[in-house]
Amino acid sequence: MAVVDPVADMLTRIRNAYGAYHKDVAIPTSKMKSSIAGILKEEGYITDYAVEDRDISITLKYVDGKPLITGLKKVSKPGRRVYVGASDIPRVQNGIGICIVSTSKGLLEGAKAKEANVGGELLCEIW
Repeated sequence: MAVVDPVADMLTRIRNAYGAYHKDVAIPTSKMKSSIAGILKEEGYITDYAVEDRDISITLKYVDGKPLITGLKKVSKPGRRVYVGASDIPRVQNGIGICIVSTSKGLLEGAKAKEANVGGELLCEIW
């Protein structure tokens, strides 16, 4: 059976791996998922990621034995897409977290999308 929402599947796999205190997690590969993994690495939420043949291997990050990511939320869903303009990009958890926006310039972290003055589909929030 095909996955209806691949990004939600990726977030759920990461959430479950953190809940089970796994060191790493394997996710079926796609360009969008590897872009999201790149943003997570750039923002310091994961240690590393590697795109292998059919999977993306994400090495999770822990601080003093506790998961660095405490929350993952899918905002735009297949049944209800959420689009935001550059001025409407939200601050996540009062600036503690990030949001990922799918723009015409590719996937961008919320602050970078706001800085570039581009809006788009608000994919998810991570804190």
